[in-house]
Amino acid sequence: MKIAKNTVVTVNYKLSDAQDNLIEDGRQPMVYLHGDYENTLPKIEEELDGKEVGYSNTIQIEPDDAFGEYDPALVKVEPRNRLPEPLEVGMQFEGMPESDSTDEEAMIFTVTDIADDKVVLDGNHPLAGIALRFSLTVADVRAATDEEIAHGHVHGAHGHDHGDEDDEGEEGDHFRTHPIH
Repeated sequence: MKIAKNTVVTVNYKLSDAQDNLIEDGRQPMVYLHGDYENTLPKIEEELDGKEVGYSNTIQIEPDDAFGEYDPALVKVEPRNRLPEPLEVGMQFEGMPESDSTDEEAMIFTVTDIADDKVVLDGNHPLAGIALRFSLTVADVRAATDEEIAHGHVHGAHGHDHGDEDDEGEEGDHFRTHPIH
């Protein structure tokens, strides 16, 4: 079966930066619903469209087509007493970007540095500004179920679990179905 809109694609992958420094080893395959459902990067869908099981290639995706350029305006320094304790580098908090616009959406800020009474929060995606190199191998392609198409994501192994008592899903499944952008 060829990869097309409304197929469920299982891809083994390895993610590196442009200098081949490993970012993620892809121990679990990426399983996504193909067809502009925002379940993976558009350039990955573009590369895999029309391919079949066994197809393998390495592609490089520039920041503009991945997680955007690094924006120094999304880095802010806050007084430490405004954040909960205990506080550690790597913790994440939801907050509002500093701008004059009132229609901005809340975003996730990551603690990148802690000084005596100040904390550095970065609203950039951790992979912002990085050209990404994906080594991809198509492991499986199947037709999506009507329910998967209606919900816009894969169900079952490595897909999404709606919390049904009979369907406990696998640990980590929920990480595979959120839009990446």
